[in-house]
Amino acid sequence: MSTERTLVLLKPDAVQRSLRGEIIRRIEAKGYDIVALSQRTATKEELAAHYAEHEGKPFYDPLVTYMAGGPIVALVAEGENVIKGFRSLAGGTNPTEAAPGTIRGDLGREWDAPVIQNLVHGSDSVESADREIGIWFPNL
Repeated sequence: MSTERTLVLLKPDAVQRSLRGEIIRRIEAKGYDIVALSQRTATKEELAAHYAEHEGKPFYDPLVTYMAGGPIVALVAEGENVIKGFRSLAGGTNPTEAAPGTIRGDLGREWDAPVIQNLVHGSDSVESADREIGIWFPNL
């Protein structure tokens, strides 16, 4: 086992639906520590850096527009194997297909929108976590 850090973003739909407390509660109930947290509206620069690998794909512009469209909560969670653990806690990308007991399975709703609004983002690897944490929390 290894102690890791991961970036978690509570997307605009999570903030708009007042699910911040429930999502953070689930992260803490899983045994992870919140070591940094900030609520703000993301800048285009932060989003461009965060989603750089998707630039040029058909969903890129709608995704950046959606993520810039309201406040988000960025947080860094720390714990044993937190990257894999949070992604399991988040559930599958599509809220309709996500397993019960997961954040997306219990709280997510499918929207007729240009991009899936699925409440949360979690880093997918140690390298991604390091890069993403550097974007959202450069002083950490």
